[in-house]
Amino acid sequence: MQTDPTPKILRATGAALLLLSACGDRSKMSDQTSCSEPAPTASPAPQPQIIASPAPPAPIAPLGEHPFSARDLLAFARISDPQVSPDGRRVAYVVRETDLEANRGRTELWLGSADGSGAPVVLAAGAVGDHSPRWSPDGRTVYFLSRRSGSAQIWATSPEGGEPRQITDLPLPLSALVVAPDGQHLAFSAEVYLDCDTLACTAERLAAEAADPASGRRYDRLFARHWDTWKDGRRAHLFVIDQGDGAPIDVTAGLDADVPSKPFGGDEEITFTPDSQGLVFAARDVGAEEPWSTNFDLFYAPIRGRAAPRRLTDNPAWDTRPRFSPDGATLYYLAMRRPGFEADRFAILARPWPEGQPTEIAPSWDRSPHDLEVSADGRTLYVTADHLGRAPLFAIDAASGQARELVSDGYQSAPKRAGDHLLFLRDHLRSPAELHRVPLAGGAPEPITQINRQRLANARMGEPEQFTFPGWKGEAVHAWLVKPVDYRPDQKYPLVLLIHGGPQGSFGDHFHYRWNPQFYAGRGYAALMIDFHGSTGYGQAFTDSISDDWGGKPLVDLQAGLAAALARYPFLDGDRVCALGASYGGFMINWIAGNWPDRFRCLVNHDGVFDNRMMYYATEELWFPEWEHRGPYYQNVAAHERHNPVHHVERWKTPMLVIHGSLDYRIPETQGLAAFTALQRRGVPSRLVVFPDENHWVLKPANSLQWHDEVGTWLDTWLRGS
Repeated sequence: MQTDPTPKILRATGAALLLLSACGDRSKMSDQTSCSEPAPTASPAPQPQIIASPAPPAPIAPLGEHPFSARDLLAFARISDPQVSPDGRRVAYVVRETDLEANRGRTELWLGSADGSGAPVVLAAGAVGDHSPRWSPDGRTVYFLSRRSGSAQIWATSPEGGEPRQITDLPLPLSALVVAPDGQHLAFSAEVYLDCDTLACTAERLAAEAADPASGRRYDRLFARHWDTWKDGRRAHLFVIDQGDGAPIDVTAGLDADVPSKPFGGDEEITFTPDSQGLVFAARDVGAEEPWSTNFDLFYAPIRGRAAPRRLTDNPAWDTRPRFSPDGATLYYLAMRRPGFEADRFAILARPWPEGQPTEIAPSWDRSPHDLEVSADGRTLYVTADHLGRAPLFAIDAASGQARELVSDGYQSAPKRAGDHLLFLRDHLRSPAELHRVPLAGGAPEPITQINRQRLANARMGEPEQFTFPGWKGEAVHAWLVKPVDYRPDQKYPLVLLIHGGPQGSFGDHFHYRWNPQFYAGRGYAALMIDFHGSTGYGQAFTDSISDDWGGKPLVDLQAGLAAALARYPFLDGDRVCALGASYGGFMINWIAGNWPDRFRCLVNHDGVFDNRMMYYATEELWFPEWEHRGPYYQNVAAHERHNPVHHVERWKTPMLVIHGSLDYRIPETQGLAAFTALQRRGVPSRLVVFPDENHWVLKPANSLQWHDEVGTWLDTWLRGS
């Protein structure tokens, strides 16, 4: 095991240690206004003086022992993208640190032993912004992406040290790096105009458009904007270079699709064939139907001859994460069954390569895997999946489909084979992710890194506990309660109810970088998280149960869960409770305001849906509301309106903090503005916080600090104010 988390430097010059960014999770915040007095039409509510807005955040400084705070979320180093060397003895990974002065994250590549012995080293030190380490098949080279030359290009370095060398010098930034089994070919993605034959053509057109004083853009079909970006006609296409001649070839030419997918896809959607002569990748090539389609198929593209990509799967739902067995005889991948449903169960399929019919592995295993790794002999698949409020690491026998848990507690991700062990990332409610390993035969997980050891020792945290209770129709529902820091059983503590988004998601045993219950525990609150009907990890039927019932079963579960927690934990003060949520959780806050209006001292709504009709016509990924409410709005008005918060505004009276990002195109900021208008017009104490430079998440470090300070101030006002 590692004893010293401080890395050595491979190069003597330019040795910059640990420099990161705040980042968030996928889901399905300007000037502040003061709260007004309630109008006579609203029922009386507590009227404490609004605590002053927080001062601008100070730079992160070393702290001694202290209650957990938002600054700890930024101070923790974040490990990602572990890549094990071909001999299984070493692991390269990305370390991100927060640079508050620059208000951004800084990344470096670290290299350590796969068994945790010795101290890690920093690869190619002297630059910040390196990422995506990828080993050559002989283990002598680590390729990576870096902005050290100005834009993201491919670089290479020796794991033994030395100056990195630049592999590509192309006119566009690159992403999604993949190395072929022959070590000669490299694949990458770049955003190009479909009618351009060269990367230079796209670069020249971008320069001309930037110089044009006219800024208007024309759109003839939907997806004019997506997530946080207005589209400009470019697509992310997949290119291959032969290191012998270096000329990039677009192997996806002719596809009107992004490879990898947007906004969250990466190189997990791409793999070289075992003979290095082609690529298998996932793409959604559906033309104008893209905004309401989840039809991703697998394609094969040869790296020579410029032949058009060939579709490998004809499943009308989602196919992704192609992986070859080590002997090259089988292509494994994940596939959904129902078109238009992004939260359907992923099945594991095995297809003989190069030709053959796919068969499902473990069809009776009612879980939806995230990651997929194949054993050296191809007989075992290693996957992670949400499961009862956690994300264990599973081993699945490829022949029988029998699944067993290798690691149960916490949240596991990114498993990689390392000799007779599996190496993976592991986090939980009391720790951010660190690298761990476990024997393939099973056993206790062993930490490989302890990069945050001292920071964790200094930050006092609340103790988490999981419990179950009878929810809707008496069905078992799981929940987590995190006790306040410095908890004493003879004291009463206020409570915050955190409501997850998705809605097909989970607030489990996972270290979240914004919706982290330890932030509330550090301020002296208990935090309650309920995996209501619709959450993931409890079987697909449980996940399905929220569709077309957003305000039904989940509200029953939240009501029953709060009552169960108050009965189970006598130290909770049932008179001092606030509820908070984002995305679907923000919808539920708006729904609670009109359908459970007498329960809470205050509410916090981040990027929440206020009006289902305008949400449908302004959002970008239409498959989501069309699945959840059984069709387009104009075809099924009743379903969209059945659980529409806008119809219950006349009952709103609970003080609410509304937060929204102006770049949120998933739930546009007019939804937050409308909720604030309703609150102010009714005279309900309320505040609007807008982040003009954030999307559905809050990513910039200074904004993250402000977000937490705003939320903490609001809670203190209504739960501790006079």
